[in-house]
Amino acid sequence: MENLFKLKENGTTVRTEIVAGLTTFMTMAYIIALNPNLLTGFGTNGGTKLWNGVFLATCIASAIGMFAMAFLANKPFALAPGMGLNSFFAVVIGNIVSITGLSYTASFQAGLCIILIEGIVFLILSVLNIREKIVQAIPLGVRLGIAPAIGLMLMNIGLGSNAGVYSEEGGPFYVMKDFFGALTPGLAKDTMGSGYSAMVLAVVTMLIGLFVIIILDSKKVKGSVLLGMLVSCVIYWAGEAIFLDTNPFASLKTASFIPPFKDMVDTTLFKFNFKGFIEIGWFTAVTLVITFCIIDMFDTIGTLVGTASRAGMVDENGEMPNMKQALISDAIGTVAGSVTGTSTVTTFVESASGVEAGGRTGLTALVTGVLFLACMFIAPIAAIIPAPATSAALIYVGILMISGLKKIDFDDMCQTVPVALMLIAMPISGSIGHGIGLGLISYTVIKVFTGKAKDVSILTYVISAIFLVKFFFVV
Repeated sequence: MENLFKLKENGTTVRTEIVAGLTTFMTMAYIIALNPNLLTGFGTNGGTKLWNGVFLATCIASAIGMFAMAFLANKPFALAPGMGLNSFFAVVIGNIVSITGLSYTASFQAGLCIILIEGIVFLILSVLNIREKIVQAIPLGVRLGIAPAIGLMLMNIGLGSNAGVYSEEGGPFYVMKDFFGALTPGLAKDTMGSGYSAMVLAVVTMLIGLFVIIILDSKKVKGSVLLGMLVSCVIYWAGEAIFLDTNPFASLKTASFIPPFKDMVDTTLFKFNFKGFIEIGWFTAVTLVITFCIIDMFDTIGTLVGTASRAGMVDENGEMPNMKQALISDAIGTVAGSVTGTSTVTTFVESASGVEAGGRTGLTALVTGVLFLACMFIAPIAAIIPAPATSAALIYVGILMISGLKKIDFDDMCQTVPVALMLIAMPISGSIGHGIGLGLISYTVIKVFTGKAKDVSILTYVISAIFLVKFFFVV
C-alpha cells in the first residue's frame, strides 16, 4: 500500500484512507438508485429491464472511473454519473423519442452514442494536455473562488434539496423552503400534511448529525464525519419506528441481492444505436455533444480544483499535481459509462466529504469504488441510508469549504465580482460549470473595460466566448 499510494508522503494512513472512502461512499450512495430512477422515469420508461441495466451500469462505470483515479492519478476523488447531467440526458432521450418515433429503450441506446463521443473527445483532449491547459487558463482569483462556491452548493444540497418528503398534500417538500421557509411551524404543518412529522424527524436528524460531526472534529476524533453520519442513521431509523410507525428495514425483506446482469446485457451493455443517433439530425447531434462536453468539462475542473484547494493539494499557483491523470480518469469513467449504459460519469463534489475525513490518496477512491461494485449485490442496504444523514455531512463540508474566501482579495474587483457571481450561481443553477462560466465572463469583461485586456490570456478569451455562446444560443 505504501509503495502504491505513497501514504507517508501524503501524511495519511491506511485506516484514515479507508474511513475516508467509507465517508465518501455514504454521502454519494444515493446516486446508485437515483440515477436509474431519473434516466428511466422511476422504471416507467423502458421498464424494469432498462432500470436494472442502468443500475448495474451506475455501479460498474463509477467503480471503473474510481479505480482509474486511484491507480493513474493517486487522488481521493470519487466518480459517478453526474447529477444535472443525468437529468439533462433524460430530457434528451425524451426528445429523441419525439423526433424519431423510436421506443424509449432504443432512444436511450441512441443517446449513449452522445456519451461515447463525449468520453472519447475528453480522453483525447486529456492525453494531449488540452484540458489541463484549460484549467491553467482559469485566472487564480476565479480558481480561489471555486471551493467556497462549491461549499455553498453543498450546503444548498444538504439544506435545500436532499431531504425532501412526500405526503397526501404532494411534494417533495424541502427543509429550507417548506420547513424553515414557513412563517410558523403551524403553517408548515398545514402545508405538508402528514409529511410534517417526517420533516421534523429529518430536520432533527440532520442538525444532531451536523453537531455531532462538529463536536467530534473539535475533539480531533478520527472519522468524525462518518461517525456523525452513523449517529444520524440510528436516530432516523429509530424515529421512523417510534414516531412514524414505519419499519426502516422493511424493504430488505423482499429485496433481491442477485445482480440482474442479463437485463444489462439485453438493454445497455455495448448497445449503441448509431442509426437512431443519426436520425436526430447532424446539427442537433453535434449541438448535444458540445453541450455535454462544456457542462462536464467545467463541472469536473471545478470539483477537482475546489476540492484539491480545500485539501491543500495545490501549489502556490493554485495548480494540482497529476491533474492530467485525474482528467484522464474522468474521461475513462465517461467512456465506461457509455459502454455499460449510463449518462456522463464525472468527478463528484461529494468527494469533499472524504477529503475532509482525511483522504489524500487514491486508496480513498479505491475503497469507494470497491463499495460501489459491492452495491451490485448489496444495493438494498445502501438504499436505506437516510437522506438527512447525508445532508449533515454535506452541510458540514460546505461550511468548511466557505473558509476559502479568506484567500480572496476583496479590494480587487477582478476577483470580487467573479467570486460573488460564482457564490450565487452554483447553488441556484446546481452547476459548477455554469458558475465558472459566469465567473470567467465577468473577469474578462472587467479586465477589457478597465484597460487591462492584455492581462487576459487568449485561452481565457476563447473559453469566455464559448460560454457566451452556450448561455445564449445552445440548449
